[in-house]
Amino acid sequence: MTHSLNNENLYILKSDRLPREGEKMKVAFLGTGLMGLPMAQRLLEANIHVIAYNRTPEKLEPLKAAGAEVVTHPYQAINAAESIILMLSNAAAIYSVLLSDRSWRTVAGRSIIQMGTITPTESKEIADAVVAAGGEYVEAPVLGSIPEVKDGKLIVMVGAHQEQYQRHLELFKHFGPEPLLVGPVGTASALKLALNQLIASLTTAFALSLGFVQHQGINVDLFMYVLRQSALYAPTFDKKLQPMLEGNYANPHFPTKHLMKDVDLFLSEAKSTSLNLSSIHGVRDIIEMAMKMSLSDADYSSIFSAINASTDGA
Repeated sequence: MTHSLNNENLYILKSDRLPREGEKMKVAFLGTGLMGLPMAQRLLEANIHVIAYNRTPEKLEPLKAAGAEVVTHPYQAINAAESIILMLSNAAAIYSVLLSDRSWRTVAGRSIIQMGTITPTESKEIADAVVAAGGEYVEAPVLGSIPEVKDGKLIVMVGAHQEQYQRHLELFKHFGPEPLLVGPVGTASALKLALNQLIASLTTAFALSLGFVQHQGINVDLFMYVLRQSALYAPTFDKKLQPMLEGNYANPHFPTKHLMKDVDLFLSEAKSTSLNLSSIHGVRDIIEMAMKMSLSDADYSSIFSAINASTDGA
């Protein structure tokens, strides 16, 4: 299915929604979980008026303490801002929070900026719903985790028209220095899934090699030395090495269950292609095993334990 927003669907922000000189920009932030919380905090640090909503109200307390306005219903946040950032867990949550009857009626005249991980198909369908409600829709998923959020070094990938991209560029720069215009709605979501598939496959491959050299009695430091000298090396290997060796997967920046969700999203979108998906199906089996080992909420480096378990049981 092809999809593009026509020029007449390009929404130009109404003058009564624009901040007057001396006024703070108002941004609604819907979804303040692991990534949403520090992202909203960055906006507060930039002197932006943040109106925050979360389905679990307790998660709003740090933002309230930092000066954000918190609300109990999403439509209150949407109605109060010119730009609405979505950092929700999945498409179902977006429909529930943004496109329920009461919220849907407040979307007209607003810019909806979807920054979570969903499929291209879902993103296009939500774009259609937002445009039908009289708003505009931009997708801007991000690559990186909590340290990159705090440093303002996320990679922001934008699916939008050029005019929309330019209009929201300064807002995106609060999260990453060089937001990239990928193409129309759907393309940025697709790129994010491609990259998250690589996270899953790359980490699983590294975990397998690490387990293998351990079983062969090879010094891990020697293995890492050779790996770092080679074209095979990726910085994520060093980031995940110690958690894997120590079996300590606490304080996750990206939990195993979120990686599983993204792999499933990739598979659901890729199944309509002619691509051979055997490798990622195998990766999914390993992630599922980690989930069954009660590691759903642990850091995704916990897949090493699933690989060791399968090796030991061989």
